[in-house]
Parts: sequence; structure tokens; C-alpha cells
Amino acid sequence: MEINVTINGTGREDEVEPRRLLVDYIRTVAGLTGTHIGCDTTSCGVCTVLVDGTPIKSCTMLAVQADGREITTVEGLKANGDLHAIQEAFRQEHGLQCGFCTPAMMLVGAALLDGNPDPSEDDIRWAISGNLCRCTGYVNIVKSIQAAAMAAKAG
Repeated sequence: MEINVTINGTGREDEVEPRRLLVDYIRTVAGLTGTHIGCDTTSCGVCTVLVDGTPIKSCTMLAVQADGREITTVEGLKANGDLHAIQEAFRQEHGLQCGFCTPAMMLVGAALLDGNPDPSEDDIRWAISGNLCRCTGYVNIVKSIQAAAMAAKAG
């Protein structure tokens, strides 16, 4: 089947098998490897991308379901060579350890801040609750999202 998608602001037209998962399409066809593959069962959330601004676990969505939609991967957060506020905050606040969950956490954090520029700690923890981190204990991930919110408020 032919699909037309926009990934990180760039339109694409590709022929895909109807059974191809979105995560596989992003990694193998689009060549964007920042989206990771973890469990393939929606348990870990490391494959999370934004589809029309909403966090979606791309291991449970078929590429054909993304036809006509806008997809943002971690590579798409950076704009004009500058890190997105969430990326800078993760760097500053050490919101990563091994880095495997980091792209998904950043995307979920960015989506949260788009809808709620002043989230509470509970809001942040709820937003990231579908994404597992086996290294950090979430403390610095939460601090990173809080720092990105404060940076956005400061302008």
C-alpha cells in the first residue's frame, strides 16, 4: 500500500506492506533510528513517537494507519540546529543514564508541555507512566521535564 506521511516536517511517499509496524517503518524505511524497539507489546514505551502531536507507542500502530498523519521522532525535536527545550533540560539535569528510554521520554515530555506548560510533579509522573526506565528511578527525568517547563516560562 502507498502511504503519505510527514515525518519531522518532511513529506514522504512510500510503498509499505499492510502488516509493517510504524516503528519498523520509521527505523528501516525512513532511516530514523532514534526511535527504539523494546518489547513489541506496548509494555515499555521506548518506541513512543508523536502522531499528530499525541504520544503513540509505534510498535502497536501499523504504518498504513499513519497515512496522512504527521509523525515526530526525537530527531524532529531539534530545530534550526538548536536543541528543543526538553532536550537541553535532559542534558542539563542528567535525565538519562543508558539513554535507551530517553527519546521516548523526551517526546512524552514535549507533548505534555505543549498541552500543559505548568505541570505538577504528579502530572509529569502520570504522563511518563507508560514509559519504563530501568536505570534512573525517574527522579532526574521528572526534574528534566520540570526544568524544560521553567525554561519555556522564562522565554
